[in-house]
Amino acid sequence: MGGGGTALWRHHSRAAIVVLAGWTAGFSLPPAGATDGIRGSDVDATGALYPRDGRRDLLAEDRLRFPGAGVLWCRRADGVPRKAAAAWLIGAPTLVMLNAHNFRNRQLETTRVVADCYFQIGGRNYDFVPDSLHLGVARDAERLHITDDWALLRLVQPAEAPTQPLPEAPPDLATGDLTLPVTMVSPGGHGNYRGESSLETCAIRRVDPPTEGGTRRARHDCNDGYGGSGSGLFDEAGRLVAMQSASLSMNSRHAFDIEFHYGSALLLEGALLEALRSAAKETGGDPRRKAP
Repeated sequence: MGGGGTALWRHHSRAAIVVLAGWTAGFSLPPAGATDGIRGSDVDATGALYPRDGRRDLLAEDRLRFPGAGVLWCRRADGVPRKAAAAWLIGAPTLVMLNAHNFRNRQLETTRVVADCYFQIGGRNYDFVPDSLHLGVARDAERLHITDDWALLRLVQPAEAPTQPLPEAPPDLATGDLTLPVTMVSPGGHGNYRGESSLETCAIRRVDPPTEGGTRRARHDCNDGYGGSGSGLFDEAGRLVAMQSASLSMNSRHAFDIEFHYGSALLLEGALLEALRSAAKETGGDPRRKAP
């Protein structure tokens, strides 16, 4: 596991159990239909990650402030589409960023094929180019880690929706403990939240040293749940700084703990930012385009 997970596995047996459980939960979807009843139930009954839950539904003005927010949908074996995770139209009208774990498990085994999925934004559905999947893992990798848990896909046709601009530079964040106020934008919602989408003000609390691809993990106290993977973390200036990957002790309602109970996001830097800029140029997008 990337970042601080390896150290935890080596030195804390209790942490090893929690980390493994958290990654198993964060890297898989619940059984078919498992979230259907949760949508209409009481959040206090289902439980968010932490005792406080400041999430609210995304409003029209939020979507203007955070452009590019979309949803990955994938079909079950019987052909029925299911909402899978958040995804972002970014840098170009045909470029989508999302988590690699939507298509690979921790052992890098294929769990979905691109042809079974599509991207939804602005009330419209868009197919992916089937062979366009670009995974963040190295060719010789044997495991999927937080910091290489990203993927890029191309759309068959340009989306008729505003795109999220690429960062002009990597996040200017020091490695180590800090308190950076952020807004978690979750266009796909969460299995433990009653709405179809959500927004929450929370904070990044630690940035781990760089690991895979020169990318760092950000530990945060934002609430998450099944379906919340790929959510964007934006700073107070409205810049996208990180993408949600997994949470430890998924849906366990406990106080935030920097070592044992926190959310993990990967910063938009290193190999991910390089790949985004290259892909945006190839698709005719301007990687330096300002947000409208």
